[in-house]
Amino acid sequence: MEFKDFGFKPFIYDALNALKFEEPTKIQQEVIPLIQKGKDVIGQSQTGSGKSHAFLLPLINELVPNKGEVQYVITTPTRELAEQIHNMTTEIVKHSEVDFKVKRYVGGRDRDKELAWLENNQPDIVIGTPGRIWDLSIKEKKLLIYKTKYFVVDEADMTLEAGFLKEIDNMAGTMDENLQMMVFSATIPEQLKPFLKKYMKVPIHIDLTDQNVTPVKLVHNLMPTRNRDKNKMLINIFNVINPFLAIIFTNTRKDASEVANFLRDKGMKVGEIHGDLTSRNRSRMMREIRDLKYQYIVATDIAARGIDIEGVSHIINYSLPSDPEFYIHRSGRTSRKNTEGLVISLYDREDDDYLSRLEKRGIKFNYIDISKKEFVPTKERNKRKTREKKEMSEIEKKARGKVKKKKRVAPGYKKKYKWKVENEMKKMNKRKRRK
Repeated sequence: MEFKDFGFKPFIYDALNALKFEEPTKIQQEVIPLIQKGKDVIGQSQTGSGKSHAFLLPLINELVPNKGEVQYVITTPTRELAEQIHNMTTEIVKHSEVDFKVKRYVGGRDRDKELAWLENNQPDIVIGTPGRIWDLSIKEKKLLIYKTKYFVVDEADMTLEAGFLKEIDNMAGTMDENLQMMVFSATIPEQLKPFLKKYMKVPIHIDLTDQNVTPVKLVHNLMPTRNRDKNKMLINIFNVINPFLAIIFTNTRKDASEVANFLRDKGMKVGEIHGDLTSRNRSRMMREIRDLKYQYIVATDIAARGIDIEGVSHIINYSLPSDPEFYIHRSGRTSRKNTEGLVISLYDREDDDYLSRLEKRGIKFNYIDISKKEFVPTKERNKRKTREKKEMSEIEKKARGKVKKKKRVAPGYKKKYKWKVENEMKKMNKRKRRK
């Protein structure tokens, strides 16, 4: 399939040529025809799959000139992602002979100025965070989103996690009953499903998350913490590698801030993306990141989700994310366009089941550690599991030897025998620990 098959208006093709888009990605091939047919769509795909243009291109193509009202609304969980989609949109509409009004509404901007503009104007395209759009539309009733025919909820799982689902629900409830809704998400949590059922009409679900779960040139390494200081482990890692651009992922804003400050104290060029930064600082930080001012970026999942950062050579998981799908999304930020990429994850004993789930998804891990400023292979995780299994089987044999089997078998005998063996094993383990 080619872009010409979609029958876009000429200015869209001018934009595609300027952007040097040669052929549609898989998600674009699947989603664009459905949107053009007026279908509600739920889309799941990996980071860097071209998902944003899968909804931007067909929707911009449907814009009506000089309508003077909101034609479509796009929500994102973060300001940075809203800015990115706003930039993508303006890069397309600037090729149109008609002047379409594209507005970005996020926290941290001049609210009074926005309200004053809305007194006499309405944007064609609304892009922003749920909180600010809700404030201007539902609370102030100045942004007239109820007239829109198209509603896109981008990164829906992160929107839910950030606590914005109530605002999204309120906004959708004011919109046209013939609304066409598009929802894009890495995962579809159970808490999200009632909302989807409430507003979407027989949605078509496109799930491409399991396709090419890891690029051929992407290497996944695991490094055991063994109760070591993680910050010092980072320094040891960076003494081995010299990344063009590395993203260090943490699970909390507190960790992100502390890790960034620690690395700066060591003289490293470090940027950070997390929710504790002010709007101005986040905008400045994103600008400096795109200008390649930093070699290292410390980030949280919510702040970094969906943001396109070019040239990432390494991903460091300071902590593994709670959802394996987020691990895949983190990893997807490197090894783009068939380039080499390296993921290094610090892991603890408690992560065994989690890592096994990723292995079942087709991810092959190398187990490494550092010795004399070099990566060396280690089979610590697998060896430990084998050793524990072997020790347990020996204990079980001894326990079975102490429990006498009866010659005459009564009903429920097997359960009672098993219970006695397990009881004896517990006693032996206790004695072993006391030694």
